[in-house]
Amino acid sequence: MPKPRGPLSEWVVARLATPVDGGHAPTADEWDDECIALWTLHEMSYRGFEDAADDAEWQPAMLAVRHELEVALEQRLRRRWPGADAEVADVPAALEAVVAADDGPSLADHVRRRATTDEVLELFRQRSVYQLKEADPMTWVIPHLPVRSKAALVELQYDEYGGGDPNRMHSHLFARGMVDVGLRAEYGAYVDDALPETLELNNALSMLGMHRRLRGAAVGHLAAFEMTSTLPSRKMVQGLGRLGLDGPMAAYFDEHVEADAVHELLAARDICATLAEDEPDQAAEILFGAFTCVDLEARLATALLTSWDAA
Repeated sequence: MPKPRGPLSEWVVARLATPVDGGHAPTADEWDDECIALWTLHEMSYRGFEDAADDAEWQPAMLAVRHELEVALEQRLRRRWPGADAEVADVPAALEAVVAADDGPSLADHVRRRATTDEVLELFRQRSVYQLKEADPMTWVIPHLPVRSKAALVELQYDEYGGGDPNRMHSHLFARGMVDVGLRAEYGAYVDDALPETLELNNALSMLGMHRRLRGAAVGHLAAFEMTSTLPSRKMVQGLGRLGLDGPMAAYFDEHVEADAVHELLAARDICATLAEDEPDQAAEILFGAFTCVDLEARLATALLTSWDAA
């Protein structure tokens, strides 16, 4: 399990290692403490931990803490969203507008132009918290969807998982890239180095995927991610080449230049648009998810670029 960052995460780690009924969790003293506690609880539903009891995932005290943290996270995300009252007539066009309105800094552009090797390696360490389980959070959404959007999401996920070839699975391609640039590729290897912005991004994606009522936000997040991936992936390839890192990690991003160009249309039209047609109440939620994606990415980019400038 990860190292605790405060009283709440210390309590969570101790309870997961030795489940005990009853008791009340302490209040997080820092945002960092809150983020790592929720990430740890979510991970019990993914790969788990060697030093956690398997049945601790469903312990009532753990579920209560996870619920409280998810409520706080969702409220924070919704407060940031400026379009809560917007009317949505054309979902693909509205998604394009959300993406076009994003004015956050570009990590990919920084890598292409002037990032140092150390900065790129730090970026990979931060990204590995998600990329080593790439696509898994979205798989939770499949049973939550109606027929058309479900079939389209399965099509997209099949590609993410390598079309049945483990050597083409995107998470495995990233792991190979990590090894090639001299980093550890074990699942969760760098979570103790993760910024709170990295953890919040991961926590939001897990929460959206796991909750049926957030299915629209989950696929909206997916659409925005795919719609903003092709050009940054190309810039990453160029930047890695500039730094002499044009091996398996560059191949990982090169794979996304082609794949995400296809996934962009699939996510916006065949997943999001059909979901909104079948369940009109999900249209606004789709845009909430899309905004959340670009907003959280911008916050992480700002945190990293600020730390590098300070250094």
